[in-house]
Formats: sequence, C-alpha cells, structure tokens
Amino acid sequence: MSKFTLSASPREVIGRQVKKLRKEGITPASLYGKKIKSLSLQVSTKETLSTYKDVGESILLYLKVKGEPDPRPVLVSDVTFHPSTRQLLHVSFHQVDLKEKVTVPVPVELVGDSPAEREKLGILVQQTDSLEIEALPTDMPDHLDADVSSLSEVNQSVYAKDIKLSAKLTLKSDPETIIAKIEPLAKEEKVEAPPPAEEVPAEGAGEAPTQPRPGAVCRSVEGQKSRASTPCRKCGHSVAKARVRRGNHHRGCVWHLIGCSAPPEG
Repeated sequence: MSKFTLSASPREVIGRQVKKLRKEGITPASLYGKKIKSLSLQVSTKETLSTYKDVGESILLYLKVKGEPDPRPVLVSDVTFHPSTRQLLHVSFHQVDLKEKVTVPVPVELVGDSPAEREKLGILVQQTDSLEIEALPTDMPDHLDADVSSLSEVNQSVYAKDIKLSAKLTLKSDPETIIAKIEPLAKEEKVEAPPPAEEVPAEGAGEAPTQPRPGAVCRSVEGQKSRASTPCRKCGHSVAKARVRRGNHHRGCVWHLIGCSAPPEG
C-alpha cells in the first residue's frame, strides 16, 4: 500500500480571520489525539483535496508539521464543506498509535453482476455505503467488496455479515445491515385525461336588473346608511349622504349600477 503524506504548518490565525486564509488557498485544520496536545494547523487546500480523494477516512496518512523532525501518523476524522459552494472549510486530523486498534468507517463497493438486474426483474439498490471496521491503522483497507452476483430474485439482499473480511479486520456494524437489495420494478400508472370543465354562468348573468320600488331611498356603495338624504342629480332618487361629497353624491348611487329605470322620487 502507498504511503500518503501531507504538509502542514502551525496556525496563528483564529476566529473569523481564517476567511482570509481560505481566499489564499489555505484551509484551517486541527490535530488531536490520545496523550498529545491539540494543535491548530493550516494546510494547502489543493493538496488536501487531492490527498483526501486517495485516503478518505480510513487510510493512514503521515502529516509533516513544519518545524517537527518526524511526521505524525493520522487519520482524517472530519472534513467540512460549505453547503452551497462546496468550498473546503476545515479539516480535522486524529493522531493514532500504530500499535492500537481504531474503529473507522470504511466505504463499501458493489462487485459482480446481479442476475435479477441483468434480466430486468428488479432494480439493484445500494442501501449502505460504509461499515464500521476495527483494525490496526496500518491494516485498515481503503474499501470493502460486497458481491451481488447471488441476487437472482426480487427482495433478495446482501448483508454486512456476507462481506468477507480478513482475520485482521473486525466488523463493528450490525451484521444484519442491508448493503444492497433487489427492489421490484415500479409499475406504470395510467394517467386518465381530466373531464372537460363545466361552464359556470357568471353571477347575475341573464337575470333582469332589480328595480327599486318608487320612493325608495338609495344607499352608498359602502352600504352605510344615513337618515339625511338628498335627491341624486342624475336619477332623482334619494341618496344616503354617508361618505358622499356634496355635489358628487350621485357617484355612490347604487341605482345607476343596477340599471335604474324607475321614475325619480317626488
């Protein structure tokens, strides 16, 4: 297995000032571990992204800290990206003891050809993409293989217990965890055309306008009443003075709106 290394240097910039580092292509990082003092570090963003693609969170990485004679054996424990821009924001390194076992998530890859999917009986769906594995840091694999060549029927599954592990590895996840499963094909639903919409006549259409009785008193559009009234200059009906300016009160005369044909009052 290849030996991966990454250069780092002590970081003095903290808080919101780390935004300036990111603009310069530098990512803030931290280092922690058992029986060691935690350190604030900074690493090259470009080199870190390239290295992370190779090691993930399960492969041993040697961190070369500026000013220190020996590289530190570490595992990448956490990587933070911006949710929308996907910019690398922070990296955490866990320094490990090469003689002590650790438990880390190891990616699972599907191998083989499923007869059920090949014959279009169902769809192969991977439900779990990593498993917790315990091993020495130097024995930790970069991935696990899950063979799906035995899946020949719908609803058949490959479980975590079905994955073959070497004697140096111990499965820490639930053995009954489903890794991949043959799901039934989705049934095509017939979409029926909606019935034609019925035409609804407009309110009041085809109806003769309501005629007021002679001598009735008009009311304003706002529906407010007034005891004092005055004849409308346009139709002669009495019009409530509520909120009607003198000289323009006929604008609020409802009889005009309904096609008044009754003779004027009085």
